Amino acid sequence: MDRPHNLPEVKPAPEIWGGGTMVIPHPMQVRELMDSIPEGQVATLDEVRSSLAGKNSADIACPMTSGIFMSIVAQASHEDKEEQGSFSVAYWRSLKRNGELNPKFPEGIEGQAKRLKAEGHSIIYRGK
Repeated sequence: MDRPHNLPEVKPAPEIWGGGTMVIPHPMQVRELMDSIPEGQVATLDEVRSSLAGKNSADIACPMTSGIFMSIVAQASHEDKEEQGSFSVAYWRSLKRNGELNPKFPEGIEGQAKRLKAEGHSIIYRGK
């Protein structure tokens, strides 16, 4: 697949994020990483970002675009389930940066928790 809009793009990282270099990943790179998480395992946004940075020879991956693309992949996979009968990516294995469930994913944290529990994970509820 072609990489439109010159993505991934490595450019100088803002000083507030430590300087160095930062990759703006292509959405398909995020999808590929999310799709590679095996059943029974999870990955945080920071782990996905670290992998994206390494694959693109950058110091960091943009936290904003990486998170946005993760949500887009989740929505697209959920639409695939509705249209084709199966998920294209097990998006529920991707967690927010501190290991929290993602309320922006399809079916919210309840849906993500249900799918993770079905794979043998325990969910610890905190706060609200």
